[in-house]
Amino acid sequence: MTSNPLPANSSRLGGCTLTGAISVTSHLRDTVTVVHGPKGCSHHNVSLLHASWLDNDHAVLPSLLSTGLSEKEVIFGGEDALRKAIGSAAGQEGVRAVVVLSTCVVGTIGDDVGAVCSEEYRVPVISIPSAGFLGGTFQDGMNKALIALAGTAGPCQKDRGVNIIGEMNLEFEVEENYREIERLLSLLHLPVNLRFVHNLSWDQIARLGRAELNILRSPALVPVGEYLKNRFGTPYIPSFPHGLSATLSFIREVAAHCGIDGQVALREECLRQEEMLGQFSDLRQVPVSLDRVHSGEDELLAAEELAAALDLVMGTPGTCARLPVSAAVGTAGTRRMLHRWRRAAHA
Repeated sequence: MTSNPLPANSSRLGGCTLTGAISVTSHLRDTVTVVHGPKGCSHHNVSLLHASWLDNDHAVLPSLLSTGLSEKEVIFGGEDALRKAIGSAAGQEGVRAVVVLSTCVVGTIGDDVGAVCSEEYRVPVISIPSAGFLGGTFQDGMNKALIALAGTAGPCQKDRGVNIIGEMNLEFEVEENYREIERLLSLLHLPVNLRFVHNLSWDQIARLGRAELNILRSPALVPVGEYLKNRFGTPYIPSFPHGLSATLSFIREVAAHCGIDGQVALREECLRQEEMLGQFSDLRQVPVSLDRVHSGEDELLAAEELAAALDLVMGTPGTCARLPVSAAVGTAGTRRMLHRWRRAAHA
């Protein structure tokens, strides 16, 4: 059997394609996500979502429904089971749409999920191919889900505001990171039009094309940014800012895209950063090393910049305090990382 080789820069450690898609669709409030496959696929993901959401003080379980394929459907096909599940989901009170995600089993047996989803139902049914057994990753699932949902939105008149695209709904500090981006935008008097997709209603998706700028959570979402640019003509910034100088560059870039004079906002943020560094002056000249093993390139560059700004002495790993490196979003995220550094340095 021949399988597709994984690219050298692809990581299966990010999780499966189905999980990536569910991390998006489970944040649609008035929809049901139908997982077309064995019960185990749904059970695994519900357990993961429940644990992750509890970490963020979000105890509401997602609206997931499994077609529960058995050996019989795997042999003879599961399209009838899918029709039944869609009909059950669409018939629930308050449900505005149904999203169908396919699993690896379904991709193997060849069910025509798109054809079943295109049949007549009480509400719109969106098919998202999320079987990743031939090389798909968690990020692929996210991208496919975001693009499929964006395809349901039509053109609309542009308005003052910014969309936040592809938040990492399973990360521990998702709300803190959003609030920091919202704060930075407020310095430029820009409101958030839409968090696509985070705790969103089906009807709100129609506002997707209204924003004058999209801000992507990470560069891995560039395919989504390009799709939205082609569909709605909306430019995008490819990532949340990590670290001190990147935060200032973020303000400049947003201001330039939106035709705003950002000098006042930049001065205010520079003062905030200087004040923050002064509050951690006890770290100056402390011998430390950075945790480089579990750090991405952008995060590590931001941490090195911060260490230089505080005059930390970079020592040999194993002989001095080892500082954790996190994806510190903006100035507020950098402050949280500094608190972790202080605890590690003075332990």
